[in-house]
Amino acid sequence: MAISSPGIGSNLDVNGIVSQLMALERRPLQALDRKEASFQSQLSAFGTLKGALSKFQEAVHALNDVDRFQAYKASVLDSAVATASAADSAAPGSYSLEVTQLARAQKLVALGQASATSTIGSGAVTLEFGTISGGTFDSVSGHYTGASFTPDGAGAKSITIGASNNTLAGIRDAINAAKLGVTASIVNDGSGTPYRLALSVNDTGAARSLRISVTGDAALSSLLAHDPAGTQNLAQTAPAADALFKVDGVAVSKSKNTITDVIEGVTLNLTRTNAGAPTEVGVVRDSGAIKGSVEALVKAYNELDTTLRNLSAYDPATKRGSVLQGDVTLITLQSRIRATLSNALQGVAGGFDDLSEIGVAFQKSGALTLDAAKFQSALDAAPNDIAALFAALGKPSDAAVAYVSATDATRPGEYALNVTRLATQGTQAGSAAAGLTITAGVNDAFTINVDGESAAVTLAAGTYASAAALAREVQSKVNGAGTIAAAGASVAVSESAGVLTLTSARYGSASSVQISSGNALADLLGAAPVASAGADVEGTLGGVAASGSGRFLTDLSSGPSSGLKIEVTGGALGDRGKVNFSRGYAATLDKLVEDFLASDGAIAARTEGINASIKTLDNRRDEMERRLQDVETRIRAQFTALDTLLGRMSATSTFLTQQLAKLDAQTK
Repeated sequence: MAISSPGIGSNLDVNGIVSQLMALERRPLQALDRKEASFQSQLSAFGTLKGALSKFQEAVHALNDVDRFQAYKASVLDSAVATASAADSAAPGSYSLEVTQLARAQKLVALGQASATSTIGSGAVTLEFGTISGGTFDSVSGHYTGASFTPDGAGAKSITIGASNNTLAGIRDAINAAKLGVTASIVNDGSGTPYRLALSVNDTGAARSLRISVTGDAALSSLLAHDPAGTQNLAQTAPAADALFKVDGVAVSKSKNTITDVIEGVTLNLTRTNAGAPTEVGVVRDSGAIKGSVEALVKAYNELDTTLRNLSAYDPATKRGSVLQGDVTLITLQSRIRATLSNALQGVAGGFDDLSEIGVAFQKSGALTLDAAKFQSALDAAPNDIAALFAALGKPSDAAVAYVSATDATRPGEYALNVTRLATQGTQAGSAAAGLTITAGVNDAFTINVDGESAAVTLAAGTYASAAALAREVQSKVNGAGTIAAAGASVAVSESAGVLTLTSARYGSASSVQISSGNALADLLGAAPVASAGADVEGTLGGVAASGSGRFLTDLSSGPSSGLKIEVTGGALGDRGKVNFSRGYAATLDKLVEDFLASDGAIAARTEGINASIKTLDNRRDEMERRLQDVETRIRAQFTALDTLLGRMSATSTFLTQQLAKLDAQTK
């Protein structure tokens, strides 16, 4: 008979014995658990390190922006008149501001209609912006008498009114959907024909007055056709106007109330007039923001240094080290950051090449400190030199050359610049004076290609007062052509002695402009116009031929100036001085930290190795668990056999005892 419960046959605690034996067998598993816990602690420590590095990088990255060191603050004494802000190109100073007129946008309104949904008419509606000059304006009728209209040359834009949108509401929606620079709405004036189409020009300025041409149904023309110099079917309820003001007594006229080009580097937002009571605009260097950024760097470094120390510390009292004590990745990071901050910079185009010169220095404890007085003195004396000390910065010696960018491969140094060709724009010059009479269907149409984009253009018919007026019409219609405007291309059309010249706004070999066909070609440009493609700038940087694209020169070699990009905006051919490039402390540290935090960086490689070790431990644990199951099964089988054997022996012993007792009883 089988024993159903271990120990019944032998009275042994088989389960207890097996449990104790298996506890001994499982000791290697406990060692694996302790090792995995250690690995998990290292992963957690690297997570802490990554967080501290990211915070440090934020402070470093803020200082790798040259504009931060050229920051200025602008303020207006009477903030109700204007507000002001300053760019890095501003200069400290104080200016008087007197505003006599704010810029306004033109508003027009059409005659009333009995219904907003009744059919009006179909046709093409063309909107063009320009300036109204001369004549007189009747504020009651909203019309001009004896005025002239000059297009701004930015381009006329058209919409089509057809069966799907030939109601007042449809016309409103079509104008708004086309984004023509005008917002349309319908106003109910409460009269017998209450629904009036109102047009509000989106931009302010005297040059943003509207001229609207209509081809098609008479009803549509009667509603919308509007020429300030002719038939005016719309009434002007608010004229377009420029902002008029004085800065230090100098009269200024601007099309907008936000002005960026009067006080250098200062943006003014005019909000109210103050005629007869000038206010003051003040510009000062924002040294507080610069100092705050440097203080943030010092604080972030000290916090990072504390984290690094804690993660690698050794406690002599307990004779135990921290979880990352002796870790090569941590030691390498710590030493490289300290070395970067301790060493002087190379190739700096300025008066400082060491942090200690501006008051940033290490203490004996290893922490950074900032001497505020020394820093302020250096900032007041040479703010641009401090910028070079922290940011990646290129500094051309030629005013007509601008630093654009550099790559990680660009080495700090001084590079000679030699320009052998300046960038040019594509042009097409007429060979004879343009005819001033444009007749519909005769000489009003042509096809033009600008920077590789083609468009068909139709000029407004009429006899133009001058070649300059015709030039403005050509420029307006070309720049308003859909494909050309969508591509961001444009042209400028000028005239000299009646001869027109078209010039692409783009520079370089991709720049071109050519009227290629059409019945207007000969009348506009003569029998033999000359088209010339643009050319890219050419030159050398550091004695190496650079690649030109438009006005930009880039060193694509593998030399020291590799990746350096500059813009040559003008000047003479030949030697153009030097371009100094330096990589400041913040720029160097930013790249260093980025490399350590990258997906293929040292920290990622280290954590991937730890995760691989944990996975190996998991595999070993699974293998050991399977082996221990086999061991426990074998031990239990052995004890079961022993239990069975002892049970049998006990039964035999009992039988023999009983038999001997019977024999003993029989002999007595």
